[in-house]
Amino acid sequence: MRDEASLEQKLEALLTVALEPISAEELADAIEADATVVTTLLRALRDECIEQRRGFLFTELASGWVMQTSPDVADAVSRFANRDVSHRLSSAALETLAIIAYRQPISRAQITALRGVNVDGVARLLEQRGYIEERGRATGPGQPILYGTTELFLDRLGLSSLDALPPIEQFMEPVETAKQLADEMSGVVNDPGA
Repeated sequence: MRDEASLEQKLEALLTVALEPISAEELADAIEADATVVTTLLRALRDECIEQRRGFLFTELASGWVMQTSPDVADAVSRFANRDVSHRLSSAALETLAIIAYRQPISRAQITALRGVNVDGVARLLEQRGYIEERGRATGPGQPILYGTTELFLDRLGLSSLDALPPIEQFMEPVETAKQLADEMSGVVNDPGA
C-alpha cells in the first residue's frame, strides 16, 4: 500500500507540471512502474477526485493523461483565465473547425459550400495551429486534400475521441422551424385554414 501511495504521489506531481498530455507508458517509464499499474492508479485517482469534489481531475484524453479543472468549477476558472484576454479563434475559425469535426474527412471546397464563404485562410490557420491535418485526397477531379481534426483538437476540448462530441442535433433548429423561417423570408404565409 505504501508503494502504491508513493506511485500516486509521483503521478500527481508529474501531471501537475506537465504542459501536454502524457501517455501511461511515458508516465510508467518516468516512475519506473508498469503501464497497466499506472493506468489503474490514475483511474482510481480520477474517481477519488470526482468523489471528493476536488477542483481538479485526472483525465484520460486521446494522447494521454492530463490534470484538468473540474467541470463543477469551470465557469469560475474560465472567468478568471479569460480576464482581458481576446479569444484565440475567430467565430469563422470556430465554425470551420466544427464543420471539420463533424463531417471529416472533408475538403476545403466542401467546407466553403457549407459555410458559404471561402475558407482557405481559415483552414491554413487551423492547420498551422495544429487543430486540423491532411487526411488524404478525394478521388474526384483535382483530388482535393481532405482534412480531419487532430489529437490536439481533442485534447483542447477535453475529449478522448470524436465519439465524445455532443450530438450535432442539439445545436440545430428542428426542420419545421427552418422551413417556417425560410417561408417567412420568402414572403410565403402559411394559412392553417387553407
